[in-house]
Parts: sequence; structure tokens; C-alpha cells
Amino acid sequence: MTRTGTILVAAALALAGCATGGGGTGYGGGSESAAGTWGDTGETTEPSLVLEDDGTLTGTDGCNQMNGEWTEEGDTVTFENVATTLMACEDIDTWLSGLATATVDGSTMTVFDESGDEIGTLPRTG
Repeated sequence: MTRTGTILVAAALALAGCATGGGGTGYGGGSESAAGTWGDTGETTEPSLVLEDDGTLTGTDGCNQMNGEWTEEGDTVTFENVATTLMACEDIDTWLSGLATATVDGSTMTVFDESGDEIGTLPRTG
């Protein structure tokens, strides 16, 4: 088998493992993964998140850049190891920087802080 063939087989096996929902990062027991784009990534002053299939996230709270990890179990998305820049921006509500968990209902992600209080919502855009 060629090196390329070996890499493709390994990638297919890794993706198959994620699709089973066996505790893999980014997939939970729900019918649809939260992976995707949430919020308007083209608008730099609006909050947005991109949740990758590999369990990493990038985004912005409308002012500061964010990156970290996410997992999904059942209906709950949990955000971990999230780092943000600490720029000061006038007239920007940086609510998304307080994210801890979220739920997804159709095309809406509801975001909660560490206390379990709802802090905002993001529409699925991709």
C-alpha cells in the first residue's frame, strides 16, 4: 500500500470512530452534531464560533479572538480550555467570552456561562 493509501485508510478509520458517538470529541448522542459555523464570521464586531469536527473551536466575541476545545454529550456542548485575547473594544458586548456550555435546538445555539445562566444565542450559518 502506498503512503497516500495508508493515510487515507487511517483517516477513514478515525472518522468512522467519531461517527459512532463513542465518546469522541465533537459528537454526542443527538441526531445532529453541533460542528459547524455559528454566528456571522464575516462581521468582525459580531460574536461567532466555528466548531470543527476534530473538537477544536475558533471564534470571536466581537472584539477578542477565541480558541479552544469542545465536546458534545447528548444535548449539551461543553467548551474547554478556551483562551481569548484581552483587547478593549468600545460599544461591543463581549458576552460570548463567558461561554461554558451550550445547547442546540435546530439552527439555534443557546450559550450558557459557568453558573448555567443563558448569556446569548447564535444562529447556525454553516
